[in-house]
Amino acid sequence: MKFIHLSDLHLGKRLNGYLLTEEQRDILQKITAVILEEQPDAVLIAGDIYDKTVPSEEAVQLLDAFLNRLSECGVQTFIISGNHDSAERLSFASRLMEKSGIHIAPAYRGRVKPFELRDAYGPLYLWLLPFVKPLHVRAAWPGDEIVDYTDALRCAIAHMEIDLSKRNVLVAHQYVSGAERSDSEEITIGGLDEVSAEVFSAFDYVALGHLHRPQNVALPDAALPSAASGEKKPVSRPLIRYAGSPLSYSFSEAGQEKSLTVVEIGEKGEAVSLRTVPLSPLRGLQKLRGSFAELTAAEYLRGSEAKDHYLHITLTDEQDVPDAAIRLKALYPYLMTIEYDNTRTRTASVIGGAQDAPKKSPLELFEELYRLQNGAGLNAAQRTYLEDKIEALKEVEG
Repeated sequence: MKFIHLSDLHLGKRLNGYLLTEEQRDILQKITAVILEEQPDAVLIAGDIYDKTVPSEEAVQLLDAFLNRLSECGVQTFIISGNHDSAERLSFASRLMEKSGIHIAPAYRGRVKPFELRDAYGPLYLWLLPFVKPLHVRAAWPGDEIVDYTDALRCAIAHMEIDLSKRNVLVAHQYVSGAERSDSEEITIGGLDEVSAEVFSAFDYVALGHLHRPQNVALPDAALPSAASGEKKPVSRPLIRYAGSPLSYSFSEAGQEKSLTVVEIGEKGEAVSLRTVPLSPLRGLQKLRGSFAELTAAEYLRGSEAKDHYLHITLTDEQDVPDAAIRLKALYPYLMTIEYDNTRTRTASVIGGAQDAPKKSPLELFEELYRLQNGAGLNAAQRTYLEDKIEALKEVEG
């Protein structure tokens, strides 16, 4: 059975003030083209459909058009909500949409019923578990001891009544311990939202959303389920995977290849196979670094494709360049952010209190601060200017 696994569309996303509607419309069209070519049995979308719990009009229109195209393709689509979504809003009219092959998981209330799919190897059970917090699971199962996210997932899965002799696929949206995060993801301080991979041991494939970097997550050997009594075939190792976001949503993801994951599941006990189909953005994210003169040189501009991408520029000039952002944006229309990396900025983060401050004059205190910020002391003209200003202030104070 073949699935296409994707996640973290974040429709309605703004990046540094730029609304990415055009880029998202383009990537959804490319995703649809891949689905038409691959002809999967189902499409799995593992949460964070929207970027906000109350999505914008543009975001709703994007999803409406995308789901309509998937329905026209004749493919069964299964969707869960992520931590950025409102499960109730996302699943509105879900019973009507089921008639068009669009299946959206309701908000978690404790009972999760699988969808049964069939192929030459018999039934495969597909479980949709939207993003859950411990408080959601405690409310559903007050008699179970639930301290953290791992307990919550273990409890939710324990109540699914999974038949280990059959093929089982889970679609979920959580942060699994050991996976690599990006800056664009919502991070809980101290890793309180981490889930141990061993809670997913009952499944043949776990289609995860939440993290934007495509990656597999290892499951410890000790966590593998035991074969059923009399079972001759070895128990397969569950494959736990993040499909990643289809677009880069922070400059920590610049240069990261985005893709769709194509999953094929054969007979129970056989290894799950997967491959990726690359996705090319309308405009990528790119980092540039150099002096203002280097980045604005005609020969550099002629050989660079950076003007067609969203940019984060780091200037290495020791002195601030007047109107640098305006002048650079004239050459790089999709410039998003600009920063300096020089002696001043590298020392600014370690500025402490002035030494022996009560014994120093205002001029000495200012010069100490200036030296820490800029890596050099005042020159003669700056010192004379400052002395005049200090004297003028003294006269005003009387």
